[in-house]
Amino acid sequence: MSDLVDLLHEGIPPELVATDPDITAAYRQDMAGFCAAGAPAVVVHPTTVEQVQHVMRTATQLRVPVVPQGARTGLAGAANAIDGCIIVSLTRMNKILDINPVDRIAIAEPGVVNADLSRAVAQHGLTYPPDPSSWESCTIGGNIGTASGGLCCVKYGVTADYVLGLDVVLSDGRLLRTGRRTAKGVAGYDITRLFVGSEGTLGIVVQAVLALRPAPGLQLALAAEFPSAAAACDAVCAVMAGGHTPSVMELMDRTSIRAVNSLTNMGLPESTEALLLIASDGHDPAADLEAIGKLCRAAGASEVVPASDPTESELLLAARRMALPALERLGSATLIDDVALPRTQLAAMIDGVAAIADRFDVTIGVCAHAGDGNTHPVVAFDAADPAATARAHESFDAIMALGLELGGTITGEHGVGLLKKDWLARELGPVSLGIQQNIRAVFDPLGILNPGKVL
Repeated sequence: MSDLVDLLHEGIPPELVATDPDITAAYRQDMAGFCAAGAPAVVVHPTTVEQVQHVMRTATQLRVPVVPQGARTGLAGAANAIDGCIIVSLTRMNKILDINPVDRIAIAEPGVVNADLSRAVAQHGLTYPPDPSSWESCTIGGNIGTASGGLCCVKYGVTADYVLGLDVVLSDGRLLRTGRRTAKGVAGYDITRLFVGSEGTLGIVVQAVLALRPAPGLQLALAAEFPSAAAACDAVCAVMAGGHTPSVMELMDRTSIRAVNSLTNMGLPESTEALLLIASDGHDPAADLEAIGKLCRAAGASEVVPASDPTESELLLAARRMALPALERLGSATLIDDVALPRTQLAAMIDGVAAIADRFDVTIGVCAHAGDGNTHPVVAFDAADPAATARAHESFDAIMALGLELGGTITGEHGVGLLKKDWLARELGPVSLGIQQNIRAVFDPLGILNPGKVL
């Protein structure tokens, strides 16, 4: 321990290196429940690339594991500490280095908060579209690490679609620059994409070149009530097959609706089985929503209520953003799933989850990015009850198995981390898993970068 701290102090000011157990304990884990977390030996708060390089050279010399962290808003345990590790908290590397309205790029350090970047580029008439529900606190580095998504994915895509280039500190301290700052570029293998979603297992991102878009126009929303999840999913398929490109298309089941009402008193319709929230920011959003509303009614919607203005539209979408914190209040603990399906399988997934809830006698609320098939079943239970905890874990596994059976994937945006490591092997199969393990070994031959995570 003393050798480790002494070596770290050779390249990093002492005030950026914490060893007090009361301080380091606060960095043990992210927001995922029921994932193992160890006790870090030290927490480092680098402010420069050179300091991150020094950490990795020190870790390589002493063979000490390193766990990179952002805001620790992750939901898969990828940022959880390992006993004796160095935590590299990147939140103080939080500068927006450049915003270029001509090239439509931003250059940002990993600790920049997503919402702060969005507000900064908005001053130039631009937008950075990826908008995770935790956008007011999550960081760009964490978004890149988990390849995060958000409500606007259906139209604008996910984080991976906006990362043009990266500066990455490798396990031995070398600095790797990937990608480009140009609108086009196909020179060499696409190593940038390899790092997006790697959850800190291949290197530590210290700078990102991000693509921007012109700010969208006026956004309006509607709420459509359905007597069944199947009818709501029929509407989703009809909207997409009809050539519409909504900016948001979100689904909430009855459990989610009631949970949000309990938390916020928003007055959402509790008698409905499924609620679709659909927004458009096209050249004529009102006309677009009118056509979408007709499709919803044809699919069986009992009510279609358009918002009267952008403010009311934002209130509707705020209800969806509150779904996760609302569902978390239904029990002393939650297990949050993240299964993505082909849109045509959404109804089978939601009905299947309801059957799983009945089979295991647990409460499961489902909210979903319906436009891209990404469902978030949330299992709420009493962690003080061993039997309830066991049933919750069984239901969580049953949901992932159902997702794979329906042609889906075990994670659409939260990542693998510790929570879904065993399930990743089932999804990938031995050939793909072996190749990915070999790739990891190329970047981290000593196995010191976030060991035990993902693969």
